[in-house]
Amino acid sequence: MAEETPNTTADQNAPQPSLHIVGQYIKDLSFENPNAPASLAPGAAPQIGISINVSAQKQDEKIYAVELTINAKAERDDNVLFNVELVYGGLFDIQNFPENQMHPLVMIECPRLIFPFARQILSSITQNGGFPPLLMEPVDFSAIYRQNLEAAAAKIKEGEESTVN
Repeated sequence: MAEETPNTTADQNAPQPSLHIVGQYIKDLSFENPNAPASLAPGAAPQIGISINVSAQKQDEKIYAVELTINAKAERDDNVLFNVELVYGGLFDIQNFPENQMHPLVMIECPRLIFPFARQILSSITQNGGFPPLLMEPVDFSAIYRQNLEAAAAKIKEGEESTVN
């Protein structure tokens, strides 16, 4: 008695999802050390504020440009030590993913793949500017994604409430 095998030929012939980095680039890089050389004098540890924004734009049917905008500002005693802005991007070839997975894929996975490169640039530029290298912790892009979805939902809800009143 022969065992029946499920028909998996259709599954095997279906195109497999793929995500490839086509290229990476620096779109904008700015480093300011407005109080040099006084800013390099020893002193108390600076307060460092960092913000990260993710944006994406579809370039054609399967190519997406995803950009990280990272701002880092170090201050001590109300004096700016340094201010860095980096817009770092990646071009991604994305094929055969279900439509309902595209937005999280582009806004979470793509930034996660290029972030280490952007982090290295920030580390190098702050060190080359005369400061210790800025060593950013890994970023939870899925948490940023959820926060942005919640903020968008709240904005929509505010709009609905203001039109009702």
